[in-house]
Amino acid sequence: MNYRIIIFLLAMVCVNTFAQWKPAGDKIKTTWGEQLNAENVLPEYPRPIMERAQWKNLNGLWDYAIESRLNKQPAKYDGKILVPFAVESSLSGVQKTVGEENLLWYKRTFTVPAAWKGQNVLLHFGAVDWKTDVWINDVKVGSHEGGYTPFSFDITPFLVKGEQMITVSVWDPSDKGPQPRGKQVNKPEGIWYTPVTGIWQTVWLEPVPEKHIVQLRNTPDIDNNKISIKASVAGSSFGDVVEVKVKDNGKIIHVAKAEVSNDVEIKLDNPKLWSPESPFLYDVEVSLSRNGRVIDHVNSYFAMRKVSMGRDENGIMRFQLNNKNVFHFGPLDQGWWPDGLYTAPTDEALVYDIQKTKDWGFNMIRKHVKVEPARWYTHCDKMGILVWQDMPSGDREPEWQNFKYFDGVELKRTERSEEIYRKEWKDIMDYLYSYTSIVVWVPFNERWGQFKTEEIVKWTMRYDPSRLVNPASGGNHYPVGDILDIHHYPGPAMKMFDAQRATVLGEYGGIGLAFKDHLWTPDRNWGYVQFKSSKEVTDEYVRFAKELQQFVKAGYTGAVYTQTTDVEVEVNGLMTYDRKQIKIDEDRIREINKAVIETVK
Repeated sequence: MNYRIIIFLLAMVCVNTFAQWKPAGDKIKTTWGEQLNAENVLPEYPRPIMERAQWKNLNGLWDYAIESRLNKQPAKYDGKILVPFAVESSLSGVQKTVGEENLLWYKRTFTVPAAWKGQNVLLHFGAVDWKTDVWINDVKVGSHEGGYTPFSFDITPFLVKGEQMITVSVWDPSDKGPQPRGKQVNKPEGIWYTPVTGIWQTVWLEPVPEKHIVQLRNTPDIDNNKISIKASVAGSSFGDVVEVKVKDNGKIIHVAKAEVSNDVEIKLDNPKLWSPESPFLYDVEVSLSRNGRVIDHVNSYFAMRKVSMGRDENGIMRFQLNNKNVFHFGPLDQGWWPDGLYTAPTDEALVYDIQKTKDWGFNMIRKHVKVEPARWYTHCDKMGILVWQDMPSGDREPEWQNFKYFDGVELKRTERSEEIYRKEWKDIMDYLYSYTSIVVWVPFNERWGQFKTEEIVKWTMRYDPSRLVNPASGGNHYPVGDILDIHHYPGPAMKMFDAQRATVLGEYGGIGLAFKDHLWTPDRNWGYVQFKSSKEVTDEYVRFAKELQQFVKAGYTGAVYTQTTDVEVEVNGLMTYDRKQIKIDEDRIREINKAVIETVK
């Protein structure tokens, strides 16, 4: 057959395949979602803090099926799903609920590039919610529990000649289970949102040598002008050497080596410090060698910055960045999308919310009961934004919230629930440790599933002494951790003060404005207070900010405004859920936000 005919037929197959996909449902969508190209979904390298030259993206159309948990692998699949969008989302092309009694199945074929011959092949998942089982060519290669952290399998022994088959099953009980899952519930309403089941971050392949770098753990020490870099290496043995080359704007300024079991210690002369005003990053090349021969090589980056606390001239405990007082001020950012749910339609969309936060004069984001893809944290590092990172809550807290635990007594988790929480919190901290922008860990939010607070907080502080720990944002308060966090709606207030710790207003605001044609539902929308025009919302925001300034002088050292965007039926965002309407006068908001931050000197 003529090769031109073959190419034509293959092209027609591709066209017909992608023609099977279109966004599902009639809910509002972002501009990025409306323009999404199903043939090129989230094509950017998914882990820029540790990048190799070769990789293969497996995003795109997969077969899917929803089957009872009692059944075996499906003999027939229901149709196509666009990975990595959760099956309940519009951009998946499916928009179906799975439920705790069923499994969500995925299947697709792929080929391994011929140039990777002789190397091991890793299969990476950015995140899958919640319990995942994976088969390669009908051989089960592994399982993973956890909805918010990346995981990988070395699939080299299971590859065959030619085309490969990958099969994935996912079980997600949502709010019927004991696992962390943020604000997902089976019956969304109010502050509780649509479930997110299955693959929701990029799936990709990467070739590596048998001995290879798995993770980098960077710990800056600006007081001594040094950075420690610890490389975790698979298959390492005594005598392997890790070498780090540090670059400043492309120029190598330092080279250091260490045996693989040791940290690489790097001393810098007059290091450039990272801050929201000047987010300078050093580029690094990290190589692994044996007997002088380089085995593996990755590109990365780090920044020099210090997170601490100290008293101001009035004796108030203040946050400090690089040994200088700083007021943390930013929005509650939930990271939800009307078309992708947990998944931003494009990388440009992912950047947009961070950029608007900067445009509005904030210097911080509280990432609320969700963990983002690696690229989000790199964008924060590059753009200069402080991040408070929440642990996603779970263990049926909406049920708990509606009952009786307002007497300050913590409810008991099951042993299984506690085990899941501890493992995933550690996994999240390991995953995010080297991102400069993260300055505060938040293990609990508003008593949702809060348990053994003192024990969990002390462990968190020991595990990462380089950051501050906010024990329970607006939750049951214990004399532990670095921060006392108060929630008060709608306007700011100071109900408590802790002279020994930093006192913050962890949530306030929630000023609502419903924009017709930009609503998740035409009715049932709410905010803590509601107004009818952008001017009214801006006036109220400025009034609250001026009140906040007085509380800053009295002792607050951080504040979180609710919230960046509308989310489903909540209309208290600074912009609409589809990101098409900014609700406030940006110039006025930027001016007052900067004035609030500058209250602390």
